[in-house]
Amino acid sequence: MQNANLRMKSAASQVTTILVTLLGLLVLTFVIGRMMPADPVRAMVGEDATRETYEMVYHQLGLDRPIWEQFLRYLGDVVTGDFGTSIRTGQPVMQDILHALPATIELATFAILIGAGLGVPLGVMAAVNKDRWPDHIIRVFSLFGHSMPIFWTGMIALIVFYAHLGWVGGSGRMEQFYIGMVDERTGFLLIDSLLAGEPDVFWSAVNHLILPAALLGYSSSAYITRMTRSFMLDQLGQEYMTTARVKGLSRGQTIWLHAFGNIRVQLVTIVALAYGSLLEGAVLIETVFAWPGFGQYLTNNLITGDMNAVMTCVLIVGVIFIALNLLSDLLYRTFDPRTK
Repeated sequence: MQNANLRMKSAASQVTTILVTLLGLLVLTFVIGRMMPADPVRAMVGEDATRETYEMVYHQLGLDRPIWEQFLRYLGDVVTGDFGTSIRTGQPVMQDILHALPATIELATFAILIGAGLGVPLGVMAAVNKDRWPDHIIRVFSLFGHSMPIFWTGMIALIVFYAHLGWVGGSGRMEQFYIGMVDERTGFLLIDSLLAGEPDVFWSAVNHLILPAALLGYSSSAYITRMTRSFMLDQLGQEYMTTARVKGLSRGQTIWLHAFGNIRVQLVTIVALAYGSLLEGAVLIETVFAWPGFGQYLTNNLITGDMNAVMTCVLIVGVIFIALNLLSDLLYRTFDPRTK
């Protein structure tokens, strides 16, 4: 009974924390929308509109009301799922985002698989070979990935691997010839092309996905490598590692079963945060590769001053990070039962 009460209190506390975080996120989003230098009314009516038209739209948007009333109106709209209409596209903002987000999720998912698949073993290898040549090479490799501007590496990679060598596809999600051949069921082009039975479209999508995903994966692997190395060095210096070797365990068993086993929970957080950063931070790579995703959608709306779209994008980014933190908590309990 006591354990059940503790679990209920823990769940209630977690729900309260989520609600307070969401409220804070809504306040932050609202403040950002009001502090932006862009004039939403002017963006709607155009530069040549008359003063009467400007004031009419200003009144319709509720911008003449007290700031607290504007926030309550915004809060009510969000709660009911009304995020407004995009000035740029003329469609509901959420409809635009749901159309653009799958492209970014597809790109970020492959990127994090590359980043974690590369960064974790390299971090372990660097820690095990501390201050020896493998460690130095891996640290230089990570330094380049962390330091080089992603837009610069993107342009260089396009010139080398697409324009000169022809190994991968160029900009966009697929060749122009295949556009419109696959119905958008899920928004994920790889899945939709398979569901439609179009292998040529699938391989064209893969060909275009490889290069931007590899560049983003390399960038995130630099961070994951450094953090994995740091966590492993801390564990390798613990006394239980010496005890395990004295008991007759092999070097591989002590490294992977004991040391790595104890950093899995920490790595969950690192990988989750890296994934969230890829989802909301792929703006530059999407611009370089003309990738019609969430980042490019946000950039285009910032340029045009479409505040409904910008505020909703900021809100979506915050919700993504909250969801990833919740997922991390669930994975904690899977990897480390003591956290229950």
